[in-house]
Amino acid sequence: MATPRVLQFKVTLLEVEPPVWRRFQVPENYNYWDLHVAIQDAMGWTDTHLHEFTLAQPGVGAPIVVGIPDDEFESGRETLPGWEIPVIHHLSEPGQAARYEYDFGDGWAHEVVLEAVVPPDAGSKYPRCLGGERACPPEDCGGPYRYAEFLEAIHDPKHPSHKELLEWAGGEFDPDRFDPGAVSFDDPRERWEIAFSE
Repeated sequence: MATPRVLQFKVTLLEVEPPVWRRFQVPENYNYWDLHVAIQDAMGWTDTHLHEFTLAQPGVGAPIVVGIPDDEFESGRETLPGWEIPVIHHLSEPGQAARYEYDFGDGWAHEVVLEAVVPPDAGSKYPRCLGGERACPPEDCGGPYRYAEFLEAIHDPKHPSHKELLEWAGGEFDPDRFDPGAVSFDDPRERWEIAFSE
């Protein structure tokens, strides 16, 4: 059986300056659930909220939405199950992109760009993180605008919320810190079992 090719993505968190981004590679046979898990692990999110991908359909008009179908979450549009749809069906040519949203309350939107489709490196394990910049915002900090306020408060000892927010963040937070070598990717099948087993 031939070894699948590798898809290289750059994922950039939108509406946050300076940019927070990651570059990583995943096997070509990944579906959108698998890609979701890789994004969560590479970015540093905790996968405790809903997510969705919005994918263009050239020549059709309306985009499709892929994620976790939920009858109780009335978005007014159909959400297709990510674990049933291969990534390569919509993102197969370098330059193609999708929008990935995580935590609909905070509204963390990401641009997901396919940069390359390449053969795997001998001896390498996938997925793997190749690079990136800056720390992922803390979970549940309120979205891009509130994140900017959070950073202002923790860097100003005279800010009225300085101590409270610093304690909430675990005592320290360095927005410039990111180490690609420290990224650990979970098995997406195991994550699926944890999320959906009764």
